[in-house]
Amino acid sequence: MANGLPGRLLQRREDPRRTSFLELFFDLAIIFALTRLSRALLDDLTLHGAFQVLLLLAAIWWVWFVTAWSADWFDPRTPLIVVLLLWVMFGGLLMAAAAPTAFGAQAMVFAVAYVSIHLGRAFLLIPALRGHPLQLRTARVAIWFAASGVLWVVGAVVAPAREALWVLALILDYGLARLGWPTPRLGRSSWPDLQVNGEHLSERYQQIFIIALGELILMSGIAYGESGFDRGRSVAFAAAFLTAVALARLYLMPAGGHLGAAIEAAGPPGSRLALVAGYLHLVMIAGVLATSVGLELAIVDPGSSDPARLTVTVGGPVLFLLGRLLLSAVIDGSVSRPRLVGVALIVLGGFASTQLRLLGAAAVTTVLLLLMIAAELLLDRSQRRRAARADGTTERRRTDV
Repeated sequence: MANGLPGRLLQRREDPRRTSFLELFFDLAIIFALTRLSRALLDDLTLHGAFQVLLLLAAIWWVWFVTAWSADWFDPRTPLIVVLLLWVMFGGLLMAAAAPTAFGAQAMVFAVAYVSIHLGRAFLLIPALRGHPLQLRTARVAIWFAASGVLWVVGAVVAPAREALWVLALILDYGLARLGWPTPRLGRSSWPDLQVNGEHLSERYQQIFIIALGELILMSGIAYGESGFDRGRSVAFAAAFLTAVALARLYLMPAGGHLGAAIEAAGPPGSRLALVAGYLHLVMIAGVLATSVGLELAIVDPGSSDPARLTVTVGGPVLFLLGRLLLSAVIDGSVSRPRLVGVALIVLGGFASTQLRLLGAAAVTTVLLLLMIAAELLLDRSQRRRAARADGTTERRRTDV
């Protein structure tokens, strides 16, 4: 089997796995998608508009996640996998282009692109994996994507039911992955069947999170350059930069860099951890996207006191922090006390910000994020000192004995 086509396609589990150039090239579609989604949220900064953007983000995220997960098993240098990644990238660009009007004129473009990505992946892989166990797993996934695809297409046609049908389709897509895609007569995939390379998938998560931060910096820089360099806007731009730095630091520490090792240490059940981490990264990226919109508004109109603008400016970091707290909990079972306190303070600051201008709300939130990092550093230093003292005491006792 190793000399056949499946053997040439598959990545050996024992080989070191680094992100390929083609995978990074594919991520360019996500940059475009996040930019388009931020425009859509800016155009409709209401609760309903935020719900629609979150729905579209969940669809785009699932395309990225399934592609990253699939690419973990295959050698990206083989021609078939190159074609597959380019196919998904093109479909992702179509989804991104249609996103701002996906609940209107371009609903069918968005839906057909989403369905075509997933079914096209199966169309390429199932024949190539003939005789290999992965063929059965790919067939299960394809059958369920075909089922949810009906909901996507019908939703594009029937406008009054569009949101409900697309939500149901996403529930199927996300939920069935957690259940192993149980399929009549074909069974279901077990967690060992879904085993992934923890270091590779963790690296991919970090890269896509950096892309989300890149969208924040990009849109803040464009807004600052186009709106003027007066004092208020300059302070808002500085707050945007410091917020991006703070979010990056809070993402990586204390447990963000340990995800790959945790997946590997868990063995085959580590694929469950990798999947849950995928869900939580959606929450964090949604938080970064909302933060980007809020900071852009603070730069363009720092004196605004519009409640919706204040809510997105404060709510974005809170959403990110909630996702990050849950990620630490699933990685090592710990929750950072400074972050819990920080979330509470930011929420309280959000209520207080109704008396502030948008610039004030952005500045207060940024300061609280930086104070959260400082508190974590002080707490970590204190814990290390106590551990060092305890080790020293133990060593002296041994010497006395």
